[in-house]
Amino acid sequence: MNVVILAAGMGKRMQSALPKVLHPLAGKPLLSHVIDTARTLAPSKLCVIYGHGGAAVLKLLADYKSERSVDIAAAEQAQQLGTGHAVQQALPLLDDNVPTLILYGDVPLTSGDSLQKLVQAAGNGELAILTVVQDDPFGLGRIVRENGAIVRIVEEKDATAEERAIGEINSGIMVAPTAQLKKWLSALSNNNAQGEYYLTDIVAQAVADGVSVTSAHPGAVWEVAGVNSKVQLAQLERIHQNNIAQALLERGVTLLDPVRIDVRGELICGRDVTIDVGCVFEGRVELGDGVRVGANNVLVNARIAAGAHIKPFCHIEEAIVGAGSLIGPYARLRPGTVLAEEVHIGNFVEVKNSQVAANSKANHLAYLGDATIGSRVNIGAGTITCNYDGVNKSRTVIEDDAFIGSDSHLIAPVTVGKGATLGAGTTLSKDAPAGKLTISRAKQTTVEGWHRPLKKPK
Repeated sequence: MNVVILAAGMGKRMQSALPKVLHPLAGKPLLSHVIDTARTLAPSKLCVIYGHGGAAVLKLLADYKSERSVDIAAAEQAQQLGTGHAVQQALPLLDDNVPTLILYGDVPLTSGDSLQKLVQAAGNGELAILTVVQDDPFGLGRIVRENGAIVRIVEEKDATAEERAIGEINSGIMVAPTAQLKKWLSALSNNNAQGEYYLTDIVAQAVADGVSVTSAHPGAVWEVAGVNSKVQLAQLERIHQNNIAQALLERGVTLLDPVRIDVRGELICGRDVTIDVGCVFEGRVELGDGVRVGANNVLVNARIAAGAHIKPFCHIEEAIVGAGSLIGPYARLRPGTVLAEEVHIGNFVEVKNSQVAANSKANHLAYLGDATIGSRVNIGAGTITCNYDGVNKSRTVIEDDAFIGSDSHLIAPVTVGKGATLGAGTTLSKDAPAGKLTISRAKQTTVEGWHRPLKKPK
C-alpha cells in the first residue's frame, strides 16, 4: 500500500511562524502523529507532501530517517492549488500495483483500526472514503448519495441548500486504486468557487468509470477532526489527554482527577499507582508498583521504582529513583541522577549526574552535582559539592556511613572516607580520612566595644 500525507498548508489561522503540521499535540508534532499511525499499516511507500515551512518539515522527516531508520519520501507542492493538486505531486513516487491511502498532516487522532477498516472497505479496486455524520457539518464537504450509494462529494461553498442539509461529511481520508487515481487526478478542473483542484472531484469520475465508491466510519467523530486554529488544537489536546486518562484508569491507575493530567509521550504504570492532579509526563516515564506521585510534578524520561513516593512540586528529568525512595517536595533530579532504594531527597535539594546508594538522605537545601555517594550517608542542609572550577567539572566521592554537617562545601575532586564526619560549616579542599571528624572554620571571636553603625540624620 502507498500512503500519501498532505502537509503543505500554511495554516494562517494558527497565527504562527511554525508550519501548522509541526505544532505539538501531547508534545509531538501533528505530522508525527499521522506518520506514526500510518506506519502501523506497514506501507510499502510513504510520501509526505510539503510546502509552507518546507525546510522545517524536511528536518522532521530527516530525524525520522536517522533516529528510526524509516524511509519517508517527500514531494514539494510549491503552490497550494488544492488537495487534488497536492496528491498529484506524489504520483511519480507511487506504485500502481497497490492502493493509495491519503491522509492529512493536520488530522492527528485517526486510529490505526479505523484506517484498517477503510482499507478493507476498499477491497480490490474500489474507492473508499472515511465519512462521519456530524450535528454541525458547516464548512465541510457533504457526501451525496443516491439510493444509498455515494455518487459525489460537494464542498460547502458549491453546495445547494438541500446539499448543505446533509449531515454525512467527507473526512478527506480515502483509499483509491492507484492507476485509476492517476487518471482521475489528471482530469481535474479548478472550475469551482475556490478555484482549486479538489481531490473530492475524483468521486464523480469513479462513478462515471463504474468503480464502486464505498465508505467506512471511524470509531469516534474526533478521529477525523483537523486542526486549523489554536482553539481546535487545544480542543484536540483535551480529547487526546482524556483518552489517555481513560486508558490509564482502565489499567488500574488511580487518577485523583482524570481531567488534570498531561502525558506527552509514553507513561508505563505498574499496579496500584496513584497520580495526583496537575502532573506532566514527558518522553518515556515508568512508574513501578505502588508508586505515588503527588500534585504538580513534572517527570521527563524517568524511571521510578516500586513503592517510591514523589511529593508535590518536583522536577525529575532523565533520572532513576530507587524502590521505596522519598522525593520532595520541591526537589529537582537532573539528568544522570541514579538513586538506590530508600533514598530521601527533600525540599529544595538538587541532584545532578550523581549516584546515591541505599538509605542515604539529603533532606533539605543542598546541591549534589557530579557526586558518588555511598550508603547511609547524611547530607546536612546547605551542603554543596563544588564540582565546577569555571573550566572543568570534577567528582566528589562520599563513602558509606559518612555524616556531612550543615553548610559544608566540598571542593571537587575530593573524597570523604567511610564513616567520616564533617563538622558544620566545613569547606573541604582535601580528602577527609575515614572514621574521623574533619572540620575547618574560623575561630570564633567576640569583638568588645563594637557598636552597630547608625544611620546619619538627614
